[in-house]
Amino acid sequence: MKISMKKKADVDSKPHRERSSPETEPDEGRYLYCIAEGNIAVNFGKSGLQGEEVYTIPYKDLCAVVHTCPSKPYQSNDQASVQAWVLAHQKVVDKAWDVFGTVIPMGFDTIIRGDVDADPEKNMKNWLREDYAPLKAKMKAIRGRAEYGVQVFWDSEIMAQKMTEESAEIKKLRDEIRSKPRGIAYMYRQKLENLLTKEMEIQADRYFQTFYEKIKPHAAELHIEKTKKAENQSMRMLMNLSCLLAKDGSEELGDELEKIDSLKGFSVRFTGPWPPYSFV
Repeated sequence: MKISMKKKADVDSKPHRERSSPETEPDEGRYLYCIAEGNIAVNFGKSGLQGEEVYTIPYKDLCAVVHTCPSKPYQSNDQASVQAWVLAHQKVVDKAWDVFGTVIPMGFDTIIRGDVDADPEKNMKNWLREDYAPLKAKMKAIRGRAEYGVQVFWDSEIMAQKMTEESAEIKKLRDEIRSKPRGIAYMYRQKLENLLTKEMEIQADRYFQTFYEKIKPHAAELHIEKTKKAENQSMRMLMNLSCLLAKDGSEELGDELEKIDSLKGFSVRFTGPWPPYSFV
């Protein structure tokens, strides 16, 4: 079983001078990384997108982790630039998570704008005040927990061989092919491939349900994600789950994943811990 654990981000934070009555340009906004549990003015330095200075806006026992930005979205046709922005976003959320312990991560490019009645910093506090109760409820749900990824792969060649040996229908069709002339045998082989493909799909659904039921009791919450193409061509991703667990993981879940990983033709990738992006 492949296990990838997140390294804690290095944090060199220092108190941030409270910004009172900020002089805000009309097109200025606040880029929002996450909402953290704690009323502390912290400066994370120039660690934000494009080296922007990241700081907190406290409200009661919460604070918003932000940087000053134009009110327009971050856009670029350069894929490398976009990837760098997304990575910087994730790193800031990781730093805040390490400092505060509990954070509600925001999606990339979440910007709080100003308006005629309030600058973006005041609007940020207004939003924290208006959504204070649901934000606190969400904090309670994720406190002390982290997101982990569970991906289960199966070797399609091994599984095809296994099903060929176990299926009476497939065995019968293979025997018939041997006794047919070449032209007819070709059509039978096509029929065999279609039958095998159908059986693989049926078995994939069965294995998914079986593994899901084994994993489910050991997670506070589960999300089923889209499967992705495996690096190894013979391997197929059967299952892709986001799991909400205690920050230090779950020994019981680890035991279940080890059992799945030990099955012939299967392998498991277990990653984390991460801030709970999928659960907020």
